[in-house]
Amino acid sequence: MTDTTAPVASADKVVKLTAMRGMIASKMLESLSTSAQLTHFAECDTTGLAAMKARLLGEGLKASVEDLILEAVVQALRLHPALNATLTGNEITQRSEMNIGVAVALPGDLLVAPAIFNAGNMSLADRVKARRDLVDRAKVNKVTVKEMTGGTFTVSNIGLTRVRFFTPILPVPQVAILGVGETSMRPWVVDGQIVPRPIMGLSLTFDHRAVNGAPAGDFLTELCKTIEGMA
Repeated sequence: MTDTTAPVASADKVVKLTAMRGMIASKMLESLSTSAQLTHFAECDTTGLAAMKARLLGEGLKASVEDLILEAVVQALRLHPALNATLTGNEITQRSEMNIGVAVALPGDLLVAPAIFNAGNMSLADRVKARRDLVDRAKVNKVTVKEMTGGTFTVSNIGLTRVRFFTPILPVPQVAILGVGETSMRPWVVDGQIVPRPIMGLSLTFDHRAVNGAPAGDFLTELCKTIEGMA
């Protein structure tokens, strides 16, 4: 005999935005409504990055994939300083220092992106240490206002998910943010042959008022080449 009893309907769950979540939401809306955001997408082979990570570990330096991406970002920004900038009113300021924001997920579905100050003048080992310290302090709400507001370029990494590409929202007044997506084995052409390689998705959102599509594309291309040149 078939049970025709209707399931008991459950009540909708209403979740109010916390004060911090509300502030983040307001900043995101402000960013989208006050800047001309456009996103470029690219893929790169991370074979060399993985080899460099293993080599550094053998030399005593435990660097993460994100640490090596930050290294590549620093190198690419040196060649493309227009992306290391802020836009306030009608003034674009190309920053002399690279204060690289690092997006950190917090409990309660919150997200912050404090900056590693003067990252461009750090050694890789010093930047690894600085990033770990920044992430640890962000998770216990011990980052400073200056760290939260002083970034000149930001990296948002969701590479542990199945998301390959996405459109990261600019932390205005910065003019560019890099989104790091999934890395997985894909067919890739190497020396005219199709071979399996670990391929990473990258997404660069930029403010079209400050940076045109071609320079943004050049930066993303340079970043891919830098990552692929690691060993």
